[in-house]
Amino acid sequence: MKAILVLALLVLAGCGGLRIDTSQSSVAQSSRVQYIVLHYTSTDLPRSLELLTRGEVSAHYLIGAEPPAVYRLVDEQRRAWHAGDSEWQGRTWLNASTLGIELVNPGYEEDADGNRHWHPYPRAQIDVLIRLLKELVARHELPPGSIVGHSDIAPQRKVDPGPLFPWYRLAAEGLIAWPDDAQVGIRQRLFAAVGLPPPAWYQQRLATLGYRVPRHGELDEATLKVLAAFQMKYRPSRHDGVPDAETAALLQVLAPAAQVPGVEAPEAEEAM
Repeated sequence: MKAILVLALLVLAGCGGLRIDTSQSSVAQSSRVQYIVLHYTSTDLPRSLELLTRGEVSAHYLIGAEPPAVYRLVDEQRRAWHAGDSEWQGRTWLNASTLGIELVNPGYEEDADGNRHWHPYPRAQIDVLIRLLKELVARHELPPGSIVGHSDIAPQRKVDPGPLFPWYRLAAEGLIAWPDDAQVGIRQRLFAAVGLPPPAWYQQRLATLGYRVPRHGELDEATLKVLAAFQMKYRPSRHDGVPDAETAALLQVLAPAAQVPGVEAPEAEEAM
């Protein structure tokens, strides 16, 4: 009888699960989150909630427009399905290493001539986004350059959060890097005077920033789409993907260390 009792106690102890000692912790660790990706939903709040909670796509956070309520839809330690086929700074398929934030915004409407008319973001919505981003950046100890748009990581197929998203406000809050206007002006005048660099130069600078871009030295459709994504972020007034002096100046300021073998471009010091 005693033997049966002892066996029963052992079985019950086993049912309690494996005992794990958590008193020690390694210093060699970091958050699984490497980037935060910003999106717009292309629809209103009720439809956004339905799509992001009952559909095949998801995001960690959803921010309404008016009022700008914040919904957490996926735990930060779990993967959300928001990035798809994507790449940034050489890392691919970014669902596993990102947090996705969706902003309720209709995106754009296209007229009969094919012109896109974009919807602005309410200031209060961006205020709430900035507060959330600051919390996430601090919690996951993210370095500068970790906040990107869907159009940055998937420029061949995505355009969100669009040209009316106020990236400059994120820069003013210290969340992203922003080019110095005076330095851009100096380089723009120089490029306008001496001529534009070749396609390989643009491709190298874009790749240095993190974009997935062809490196064959040809100005093909894929390269134009990446240039358009870059322009949409840093020069939204014109984002047709066509290389020009201002785009070259912006790239030179943001990615000054990029080098292209056999290709030279004017430096600002020459204009002094």
